[in-house]
Order: sequence, then C-alpha cells, then structure tokens
Amino acid sequence: MTETAVESTADVIVVGAGPAGSTTAYWLAQAGLDVLLLEKTEFPREKVCGDGLTPRAVKQLVDMGIDVSAEAGWLPNKGLRIIGGGVRLELDWPELASFPDYGLVRKRADFDELLARQAQKAGARLYENCNVSGPIQDRTGRITGVTAKLGPEKREVAFHAPLVVAADGNSTRLSLAMGLHRIESRPMGVAYRTYFTSPRHDDDYLESWLELWDTRGGQKKLLPGYGWIFGMGDGTSNVGLGILNSSPAFGDLNWREVLKSWCAGMPEEWGYTPENMTEPIRGAALPMAFNRQPHYTRGLLLVGDAGGMVNPFNGEGIAYAMESGQLAAGVIVQAMARITPEGRERALARYPQILKDTYGGYYTLGRAFVKLIGNDRVMRIAAERGLTHPVLMKFVLKLLANLTDPTGGDAADRIINGLAKVAPRA
Repeated sequence: MTETAVESTADVIVVGAGPAGSTTAYWLAQAGLDVLLLEKTEFPREKVCGDGLTPRAVKQLVDMGIDVSAEAGWLPNKGLRIIGGGVRLELDWPELASFPDYGLVRKRADFDELLARQAQKAGARLYENCNVSGPIQDRTGRITGVTAKLGPEKREVAFHAPLVVAADGNSTRLSLAMGLHRIESRPMGVAYRTYFTSPRHDDDYLESWLELWDTRGGQKKLLPGYGWIFGMGDGTSNVGLGILNSSPAFGDLNWREVLKSWCAGMPEEWGYTPENMTEPIRGAALPMAFNRQPHYTRGLLLVGDAGGMVNPFNGEGIAYAMESGQLAAGVIVQAMARITPEGRERALARYPQILKDTYGGYYTLGRAFVKLIGNDRVMRIAAERGLTHPVLMKFVLKLLANLTDPTGGDAADRIINGLAKVAPRA
C-alpha cells in the first residue's frame, strides 16, 4: 500500500518513480537505507516510449530479481531488423558474456509500475500522487528535503533527508530549482509514437526504418533519425519515430504529421491506418549525452533523463536510467557509511567521475555521430550503402546499442572499447 503520512524523514529521497528513480530506490533499500520514493502521478500511468528493451536493460531487470519470462508478461525478441536503401537486414543481438542475447518488449504503464513495486518490496516507501514543488535548502544552499503537494486534495507537505536524488525526467524541475540548467550544445531528440491493432503484433525482432523524409518544397531530404515498429504481443504494434536536433528541420516540422505520412506508406495489410489507431500520437523529449551537469552538487544527485543520459546513437534511455540508478545508489551507500561529513562528501563527489568513466567517452563519440548524420548526404550514403555490408552492420549494431564485452570479446568489441577509451570524457 502507498504511504499516507503527510510528512516524513528518511536517509534518502528519490523524486520520480520512473525506471531511474525506482531502480535507485530499489538498490538503496536493498542496502538497508530508509528511502522515500515520490511519484507525482498514480500507477498505472502512461509514458511516451517505444516499449522496446535492449539486452542492456534486460541485464538490469535480471539484476533486480525481476521475472522476465513470457509467462510473466514479457515479449522476447531476437534482435534488430533494419530497413533502408531498399535493403532489409536482420541482426541478432550479439552473444556476449556481459549481457543477455535477447531483448524484451513491455508497455511502459506496466513496466514502470513493476519497477516501483519491486522497490517497495525491497523496503522503499512509495508516495503516489505526490507532486514535488521544490527543494528545501539550508543557509549554504545544500538541499535537505523537498516540499510537495500530496494526494487528490494537494496537501502541502515537507519531506526531509540529507540526500535527494532527482529522477524527475527531462523537465527535472527539481534540478532547475537548484540552478542546474541544460547544456544547449549537447544533442536533444524527440520521439513520437502511437499504437495500432496489427497482425504484426508478435514480431520477434525490433524493427528500425532508417528512411524518414522531409518532403517540403518539392525536395526530398533524409532526416537524422529513424522510425520503429515494435510488436507488443497483445494484438497491437508500437509505431513511432525518433529525430535528432542536428537537422535544420528539427524545429520546423510537425512530427505528428511526419509519423502519419510514414505510416500511410506502409502495406495496408499491416493495419497502420487511422481507424486501427488505439491511442493518440504522443511525444516526448530525449535528453542526451550528459546534457545537464554536474551530476552531483550540494546533496543532490541526478539519474536518468534528469542527467541527460539517453544514448545519442540510438535514443535508448531505459537501460541508462536503470544503470545510473544503480551507480548512484552504490555511491550513496558508501557515502552514508563514512564517519565524518567530509568523508561522506568526498564519496559523493566521486559520482560525476564514475558516470564519466562509464559513459563519457562513448557519449562523446555519440555527439560526433549526431553531428555527422545531421548532414543529409552522409545520412543518405549510410542508409543506402552501409546496409549492403552485413559484417559492417553487425559492428554498427554493437556500436549503436553499446553492446560489447569490456574485456576480451571480438575485434569489434576491442575497436569500440578502444575508441570510447581514448575519446574525451566530457
């Protein structure tokens, strides 16, 4: 049951019960800390997403002890089907020691609630309908809790803790209130998606289309992004698109109309027609490549989208939300075991560097990739010629999905790991 107290104190407050927040709360509670998990809405609730999970995210679910079997409601997939330049290529997820060789699909309304309930089972105290309105700060500017409006009646309440985790997504009002603004030079994306009833609902590959077109003014320009079709296994397909802001058309196009136009070109028997649409088209921002920093300051840690941790290569956010939650929890647990305030602060100050050591070089490569495919000619050559080389595309799949073994592995693993290691960790 959800907590009903109007005010509470804890070791740590986690704001937002999406994948990042719930994972953070789970690992903190597992370590024996008293954790408050504050969610502004009530489960089940909708979230804009492709609903597809790569092996990186599957590993996180397994680490948390979640049953990922088909009997538990998960739809497994073998890999990625890429379509573009007149080529259709099916690439299985790589066989690695570090990650499973399968992905999963599950609707976010179910997925997010499952993670939040798992955090509850571990001991986290979940408050739903708890809309955090701002930080509570001491005279030095350090965060010591949050104010919130609780329940349907929106009662003004206060929660207190020596550490607060911002897991409140791209908008992250808590971070903004603490003076942490977005780095405008870092890439951003948008995603739009809807659902259709379709005979393709039980596809065992995630499907990615590399050709989305800007047809304004009688010209045809390839856009930097991709469309997706993910079978949900329940009679519907999740159909959507993700676009990067490296295109001059980013702020000009009506992306809902681009999605409709793309779907109109699909074979009619697939069912991606207006009369088969089961939900409205919805959109969301994709904050990428550490576009908000620092990830720790004055008692506040950023995880997931709040810290801009979406992969710039493929728009994947869930795996990095969960991984950063686990990393943040590990830092907090160690910090809380220190005897002096100075010792705790030294431990907490390591969190940004741990993130940079883990993702910094890879995200730097991703930022270069975003700029590159913002060029229409480069994007066209990649789509038309790259897909004709299956060996090259297996390498590309590992690069885009960040699926390598950190030690050993094959030649592709060593090349990707080497590039990420020498790239600046910004």
